[in-house]
Amino acid sequence: VQLQASGGGLVQPGGSLRLSCAASGNIGSRNAMGWYRQAPGRQRESVATIGSGGIATYRDSVKGRFTISRDNAKNTVYLQMNSLKAEDTAVYLCNLNKGVADYWGQGTLVTVSS
Repeated sequence: VQLQASGGGLVQPGGSLRLSCAASGNIGSRNAMGWYRQAPGRQRESVATIGSGGIATYRDSVKGRFTISRDNAKNTVYLQMNSLKAEDTAVYLCNLNKGVADYWGQGTLVTVSS
């Protein structure tokens, strides 16, 4: 399984970014995909996850601002991030969990700064 993430960048506070992560290989028919993030000096934390059936979960600090979605036909998960804050600055990592195995993509840096 390979995960290819894209979409990070520099954005001003209050701005928006959309992250994408395309999965390839033997991803299975039932899996969960999600986004995690890691800021300098901090532990990795879950941002949002979505199951193959479309049920999504979010960490409290991003609820109402971030939306996770997936296109099963394209094996791609998206993270629409609105009203970005400085504290959202981190490396964002894509994850795919098949239950018996966990896969990670390379990180994409999101910097929120004026």
